[in-house]
Order: sequence, then structure tokens, then C-alpha cells
Amino acid sequence: MNKLKIGIIGLGRIAQLVHIPIIAKLPNAELEGICDTDKNKLKHFGEKYKISKKYRQVEDLLNDESIEAVIIATPTNTHRDISVKALNAGKHILIEKPGATSVVEMEDIEKASIENNRIAMVGMNQRFRPDSMLIKSLINSGDLGEIFYIRTAWLHKKSSEQSWFLDKRLSGGGVLLDLGISLIDLALWFLEGSEATGGAVQIFNHRLNSVEDSAAGLIKLNKSAISFEVSWSLFSEKEQLALTLYGTEGTAHLNPFKAYKKMGSTRIDLTGASPLKGPKLFNKSYENEIKHFAGAVIGNNPVLSSISEAKKTMGVMENLYLLANDNK
Repeated sequence: MNKLKIGIIGLGRIAQLVHIPIIAKLPNAELEGICDTDKNKLKHFGEKYKISKKYRQVEDLLNDESIEAVIIATPTNTHRDISVKALNAGKHILIEKPGATSVVEMEDIEKASIENNRIAMVGMNQRFRPDSMLIKSLINSGDLGEIFYIRTAWLHKKSSEQSWFLDKRLSGGGVLLDLGISLIDLALWFLEGSEATGGAVQIFNHRLNSVEDSAAGLIKLNKSAISFEVSWSLFSEKEQLALTLYGTEGTAHLNPFKAYKKMGSTRIDLTGASPLKGPKLFNKSYENEIKHFAGAVIGNNPVLSSISEAKKTMGVMENLYLLANDNK
């Protein structure tokens, strides 16, 4: 079986902890080349994973005809330019969330994807959690009835300590775009086909100036609603990620996974065997995501979390920021 040859652009934390180790173990893909401006990172990871092709310029990696697909894990403000160049070079791409800093930038990536007949996928890894996929299957089977309300929360430290991450011009936003977009994308996936019609959000800058460090709000859809709380700074003994989904026939919880179906005045436990927990679940979500990307490129499955889907989520995010800034 021919393996998909992948290149990685950007050797930051997510590439070091997730992308490189996972690709090294995949049966249907291999890491063909890496690119970063830091020559020490190139040397270290090149030697550790026996990667001979190491590039300091993006264009040099993209000119490598043996590389079929590229993972883009650079600062968010660079995603559009690198993505368009990669697609024009004939590469399929997986872009780290949020994909780009705006809907307009995502439209440029979407256009290049269509023109070059190449896949552009955005890494919304929460969709690929084993417990998320179980909840989605329960929704699709109708066991939970019509979903009318999803409550979400995520208290977590910043995803990056690099200076660009706290500069809105470079990152696109603060915790709402870092943690919030993942939760909101997941909720919108569960509510597939629903359209956002309005909402309200409050953002807080308790410890930061350029971007928000906490946010809370509500999104109204045509027949349902999503509430969210996200923070980098709220006190907690440990990270908290939670999602509860309410349907007319049942309820499901994420992290840990639990599900119940109404039967008259009683309820039936649909939970079954619990999926992975903690770090193993985190790693599995990325493993499933990268496997899915490779499978889509090879032609084994349709792409999930495409640039077109991510563009819709970004549209919701932009409107939330407008509501917060206008206090409406």
C-alpha cells in the first residue's frame, strides 16, 4: 500500500506533541518533510524521527513534488497565504484551527481549494473525540429526539505561550477564538442544518489587553440554542471541558460520556462502555483527525470539517465579536 507523503509547516507545540508523533505511527501515511525558520527545531526533529527533508522556506517544501499533503501549524495570520500557496502547488492541506483570522481569508482558501481540486480541511479535533462521535451517532439514530439546547464550557490554560498568540492582529482573537470556536463548531455539528439567527456575548479582559481572557454567551438558532463559557483565567483546580446536549427524547453528556433516553416516566441508560479519558482521549481525537484527513486525500472517505464548514463557524464567531463590541 502506498503511503500518503505529508509535510508539516510550523514546528510549534501542536506539531511537536501531536502531529509528528501520530504521523510516525500511521500505517497509511508518512512524514516526508518538515519546515520551520528555527534550524535547531529542524535538526532535532529531523534526527529524532529520521526525516531527511528539512526546509527553512515554505516555498522550498511546497516545490517538493514528492509531498502530496501539508499540515499548516503556523501562527493564524499566516494561514491564508500559506494555504493558498500550498493549494496552488497541488497539495492537499490540513490547517490548524481556527483556519484563518476571518471569513474573507477563508473564502480565499476555499476558492483556491475548488480551483485546484484539492482538499482543504480545518483541524476541529473535538469532532473526532470518541465520545463526540458516539453522541453524533445517537443524534443521527434519533434516540435523543430533536435537539433543542446545548450547554458548553471550557476552562483551560492558553493553547500557546508564544507572543503572537496574544496579539489580535496575528491570532484573530483571544479565548473565544481559541477555545470557543472548538466548542461552538462541535455544537453546530451536532445541530447540523440549523442556522444561527442571533445571540449575546460578554467578553472580559481581566489579565490581558489585546485579547479577551474569558467570555460567556448564548447563540440562538432557528429551533435551538447554544450557551458557552470559556476562559483562560477563571480559577479551577483542573481543566474543565463539559458539554450537555438536551433532546426531546433524551440527554447526552460529554467528558465523561453519558447518555439517557426517555421511556415514559423512566429513562434508559445508553452510555455503554465509556470511551477513553484524559490525555489518551485528547491524543485519540488528533489521531482520528489525521487518519480522516489521510483517508479523504486517498479517497476512502469524504472530508469532514472542510474549509466551507469552518467558514460558517467563523461567520458565527465574527458576529459574536461584533455583538460583544457593540454591546448588543
